[in-house]
Amino acid sequence: MTAVEPTALIPALPSLSPPVAVRPTWRLPVRLLLWTAVALAFVTMCLVTGLPTDRIVLLGWTLIGLVAHAAVDGWRRIVRLLAEWLPVAALLLAYDATRGLADGLGMPVHVTEPAAVDLWLGGGVLPTIWLQQVLEADWWKAMAALVYGSHFVVTPLLLCVLWVRDRRLWGRYVRMVLALSAAGLATYVLYPAAPPWLAAKQGVIEPIQRLSAVGWDVLGLPHAGALLADSQGQVNQVAAVPSLHTAFAVLTCLVLLPVARRAWQRVALVGYAVLMPLVLVWAGEHYVVDTLLGAAYAAAVVLVVRLFRRRPDDVRVPTVDA
Repeated sequence: MTAVEPTALIPALPSLSPPVAVRPTWRLPVRLLLWTAVALAFVTMCLVTGLPTDRIVLLGWTLIGLVAHAAVDGWRRIVRLLAEWLPVAALLLAYDATRGLADGLGMPVHVTEPAAVDLWLGGGVLPTIWLQQVLEADWWKAMAALVYGSHFVVTPLLLCVLWVRDRRLWGRYVRMVLALSAAGLATYVLYPAAPPWLAAKQGVIEPIQRLSAVGWDVLGLPHAGALLADSQGQVNQVAAVPSLHTAFAVLTCLVLLPVARRAWQRVALVGYAVLMPLVLVWAGEHYVVDTLLGAAYAAAVVLVVRLFRRRPDDVRVPTVDA
């Protein structure tokens, strides 16, 4: 007789899949409602008082939005949020406080060298002067104001989105933001430099206008321009090298390009990284050399952070589709 395996007599049973956690259906609409309320409140404040540029205010709005997002999942998510965000906020605020002291340490302010480099790059003509003569249309002034002002909200907004969508990428981006801020601060201390508008005010270069806030009048938002001008008068006036406005725009591009799947997303990211330095040079806020150094700082920070990844599973690149 042929031995028959006992299992052959047992009918095949369907494999049981592990139970799948189902989130309550009410969470998504409630979360969308809370985010909409926070966004409307922020936009209303901007229309009434102008776009905020103060780090404390912007971080406050960021945390308000994230708390609204996390509250739907319970108090433990809020505790985790605060544990991850408060150290980051404290380091960024410490950077702001020390940046304001960087010009009072007795280092000589460099005024002529950056101007000389730009004169060489422009073939004897300052790019700022040429751009201010060419770009005079109101539409350009309005767009330039929006691009310049975006510097203050893009980084907090991206930190917020990445914390919600991809915590691993958020951690890498946090390290890049902190490293870039520290590198910029160290340079401001060691090499304080006057921007074009200040050099022109001192008679070192030809007269130019400081135009970063004029577009808000074109947009019908004079309060925003006044708020920006007031905040500009309270920060370090000789923190021009490198241009961190350019550095953070380039950093945004470099961080998001690998996860952007749509062609229009990649075009928008590259366009933003190019448009920001163009606006800065036109507005008299930075020389071309400042923006080139800012882009180099951003690229260096991305390279260093990627080289020092702690976990091998960070190699996985998530994709963003929209």
